[in-house]
Amino acid sequence: MNTNSPPLINSKLPKVTTTIFATMSALAHKHQAINLGQGFPDFECDPRLIEHVHQAMLAGHNQYPLMSGAAPLRQAIATKVKSLYKHDYNVDSEITVTAGATQAIMTTILACVHAGDEVIVIEPAYDSYVPTIQLAGGTPVLVAMRFENGEFKIDWDEIESKISDKTRLIIINSPHNPTGSTLLTSDLEALAQLTRDNQILILSDEVYEHMVFDKQAHLSLASHPELAARSFIISSFGKTYHVTGWKVAYVLAPQTLSAEFRKVHQFNVFTVNSAMQLGLASYMQNSDAHLQLASFYQEKRDYFRAALAESNFRLLAVNGTYFQCVDYSGISDKSELEFASWLTEEVGVAAIPVSAFYQQQTQNKLVRFCFAKKKETLDAALERLTKL
Repeated sequence: MNTNSPPLINSKLPKVTTTIFATMSALAHKHQAINLGQGFPDFECDPRLIEHVHQAMLAGHNQYPLMSGAAPLRQAIATKVKSLYKHDYNVDSEITVTAGATQAIMTTILACVHAGDEVIVIEPAYDSYVPTIQLAGGTPVLVAMRFENGEFKIDWDEIESKISDKTRLIIINSPHNPTGSTLLTSDLEALAQLTRDNQILILSDEVYEHMVFDKQAHLSLASHPELAARSFIISSFGKTYHVTGWKVAYVLAPQTLSAEFRKVHQFNVFTVNSAMQLGLASYMQNSDAHLQLASFYQEKRDYFRAALAESNFRLLAVNGTYFQCVDYSGISDKSELEFASWLTEEVGVAAIPVSAFYQQQTQNKLVRFCFAKKKETLDAALERLTKL
């Protein structure tokens, strides 16, 4: 026995390896491919936002802010939510600023889920949901969306069949990553019906809330009083203002739920970068930045789709987010991971296999592109993709 070897760890996440996003980005870097895989912009944020943060630093906002978040930012969030969704959240007790949306998701689950609890996860799903449930000692209960005629829809009958007396939480994501689908009024009513006479909580991942297209409104759970009363609603400044590396997000929840959230939050990260919070608060005084985001990304969506429509890819509908899923069955019989790897290595464009968003092996011959890129980046990728 080597006495210099570190002690063995009984892994809490034995099946978890490097995420598909890191894997495909590394592959893209190795082959100098155009990266339409990982979901972040390749363009800069508004210089005025940086200036607001700079001024906050110069004004001395460089120490710990309040654990719940800087008061001006929580007030700006409350004002925005009231304007868009007609719901009043108490600035002091019902809004918490977090170190990104993934931290908000983890903190919500750790606050709610006990050993033996079940959590319903709708697949395809963002990859942090299931590992976090497992870390909390809970059991993920997987429900696949229906995929029919090129569209993904939630199967509420299937969800109802999976609800038990152990169900503690249902995780909802709209606009949905990776499919680009959005919830309808009928979906909110179905969710309300399923949770009306029980103690089930809801985590609503709404980080793409300002990217809903074709003049449709985002249906936040904050806009539905019955659902808002049992929901943790999460949004992301990184997604909204093109600053994913800043890792600043927030959670809306009723006072009793927020109190439990904050118990975990204070020992998870305690608080979030003070200057960025104050800079964001100042920047939010002009609502155009988030109100015009849908048209900004719809222009990119339409440009990307118009070019791909001339290719052998089949386009799925995109109602929201900055992701485009495509069916490549007219091009290749490879599995989704094999095709995404081939596309990166041989064609020079990185994508994400949609199968990576499932726990069980699922193959629909779909990959996901991110169109949150500069026009020249999209043009370079499209030149290669349209030749297939």
